Amino acid sequence: MSVETQGVPGRIDSFPTAELAGFGVRAGHPMPFGATLVPGGVNFSVYSSGASAVSLVLFRHGEREPFAELPFPGEYRIGGVWAMTVFGLDHEGVEYGYRVTGPENPAPGDRFDPAKILADPYATAMSGRDVWGAEVDWDDPYPYRSVLAAGDFDWEDDRPLRIAPEDLVVYELHVRGFTADPSSGVAAPGTYAGLIEKIPYLKELGVNCVELMPVFEFDEFDMSRVNPVTGERLYNFWGYSTLGFFAPKAGYAATGRYGMQADEFKNLVKELHRAGIAVVLDVVFNHTAEGNENGPTIHFRGLDNGTYYMLTPEGYYYNFSGTGNTFNCNHPVVRDYVLDCLRYWAGEYHIDGFRFDLAAILDRGQDGAPLANPPLIETLAHDPLLRDCLLIAEAWDAGGLYQVGSFPGYQRWSEWNGRYRDALRRFLKGDPGSAGELATRLVGSPDLYASRGTLASVNFVTCHDGFTLADLFAYDGKHNEANGEDNRDGNDDNLSWNCGAEGPTDDPEVLALRGRQARNALLLLLLSQGIPMILAGDEVGRGQQGNNNAYCHDGPLSWFDWSLAGQNGDLLRFVRECVAFRAAHPLVRDRRHPCGDEGAGGLPQVSWHGERAGEPDWSEGSALVAMLRSGTAAGGGPEHLYLAANAHWEARELELPDLPDGAVWHLFADTGAAAPDDVHTPGQEPPLADQRRIVVGPRAAVALVGRAHP
Repeated sequence: MSVETQGVPGRIDSFPTAELAGFGVRAGHPMPFGATLVPGGVNFSVYSSGASAVSLVLFRHGEREPFAELPFPGEYRIGGVWAMTVFGLDHEGVEYGYRVTGPENPAPGDRFDPAKILADPYATAMSGRDVWGAEVDWDDPYPYRSVLAAGDFDWEDDRPLRIAPEDLVVYELHVRGFTADPSSGVAAPGTYAGLIEKIPYLKELGVNCVELMPVFEFDEFDMSRVNPVTGERLYNFWGYSTLGFFAPKAGYAATGRYGMQADEFKNLVKELHRAGIAVVLDVVFNHTAEGNENGPTIHFRGLDNGTYYMLTPEGYYYNFSGTGNTFNCNHPVVRDYVLDCLRYWAGEYHIDGFRFDLAAILDRGQDGAPLANPPLIETLAHDPLLRDCLLIAEAWDAGGLYQVGSFPGYQRWSEWNGRYRDALRRFLKGDPGSAGELATRLVGSPDLYASRGTLASVNFVTCHDGFTLADLFAYDGKHNEANGEDNRDGNDDNLSWNCGAEGPTDDPEVLALRGRQARNALLLLLLSQGIPMILAGDEVGRGQQGNNNAYCHDGPLSWFDWSLAGQNGDLLRFVRECVAFRAAHPLVRDRRHPCGDEGAGGLPQVSWHGERAGEPDWSEGSALVAMLRSGTAAGGGPEHLYLAANAHWEARELELPDLPDGAVWHLFADTGAAAPDDVHTPGQEPPLADQRRIVVGPRAAVALVGRAHP
């Protein structure tokens, strides 16, 4: 065909120049990597710098054997990138992979295997695990198949919410576990669609950010054990073993069997945004599902093992993740891969932020040593497309690198503050010497984040990994026998206290104490400076029978029991009011750490007290912390907040600080009081009858607000 039509150059990139396996092909576009639609066909681009040959292998959906295999001509390789455009493909019905042949003399660590068909690391969807828990063909030579997801979703002008970080209340949840229980009453339990039905609950609770445990494609069957107690199959329930970093988990979609998981997840994000709730994804870039030398070959290992993984000089895997391998995040190619992935989720899925599992690994160089200026962390901090995304680091790893307070933040990163968690737990269980550290944590951990501000600290008491809040005060030790590892797995140092009885009990005093302790933890958490995070189910007293590592249980042990919202309605109401109180008072959301400078009415921004006003007790045996914050209220006038926590087994009578300008103390919360008097609706707090002193009950906490009385 002529490239000239009436003197106008024609389009020559829309037509094949050769034929392979019955398909018209031409040299492809090296960038972007992955499979992308182009006029008349699909462009395939894959990186493999050490390969001597690469073939594109094509399948029809559901068929075991490929219908075509197209070797990349040598001239279609530029550098280490193999790119080819294939014309006439039914991109909605095709599944694809790559066959890669390595050099005749492999280097240490090379794991090229032309007998394997490899998934595309950039695949935007994957098939093979389309329905959660459905039996699979264990002899399938290509179990995780790459699919090209359609990009025609109607977002209806949705955009990321850009909620100010100081205004966030984060709610960590598991997509399947949140609605899988029959008590959820949703039409499609355990799915993105099911979660949409629970958005009214989230709004009523008052949280405005959900942190979703992993939703990137993974294989729930990558475990082989059974529950030794019941004989039931154990699953990879949590999903911290990623197969497809660009692909949403099909088994979490009611429409996954139809290949519509991308649209269903996008609809979840859109509906959450419509409700004013931001979406943060828990992402796992520290390791992959390929494991160590004995693990499966899925993609990276067979494409360029020495690029994607940290290897010893002998070619074995460094294991700083504790799961067999360590992703080589600071290699330039892998760094670009992580950046491409996050940009894709931020742009294509409108994600509001990311929490990085075992993020200290992102700080390690290719030999595993911590870097002074880790390029990936810096790149993510300053990337223009990710500018408005919340970046949260779990600032430690399984190799012993603990960086809480020292993670390279670049004035952008926040951290899961493990020291906040530990300080609050120690204080509530009555450990000596814990009062001073709790005080530091309440005001945003200035010892850790003096130059970064309070928003560097994501405060939490519990998370998916460890005891739930109910179990924290019901068990002295872990009870993980059902995991099939003889109770060896899970953390042994939980800083928990069973309040006098291990596990379930009918003792009314023990039950009352456990209820107070849960309220104490939630009140302190939600009135602390920093970004608070609540574990889903803690607000209704969900427990896991003392299992502090329920990663493998897809059942009632891990599922949200919605009947608890009725059974423990008083606790749920307490949390709702605490969340509302936080939203009503800018003082607890201040980006700056308070100091002794004047806050309001002649009072300092923060002051500390004890049984007598102005006389705190920081001694080793102290079990009392009392704090007064003074500053500007939401309406522009002065406000004063008083928080006192008593970890002693006896009540304490506290002298209250004087308030200026005729302000009066009003009672917001008293965890020692019986419901409904344990908490009041913000703005409707009753004035204290005695303005000079207050009694804080044994192992209880109170919160007061000082304002003019009408």
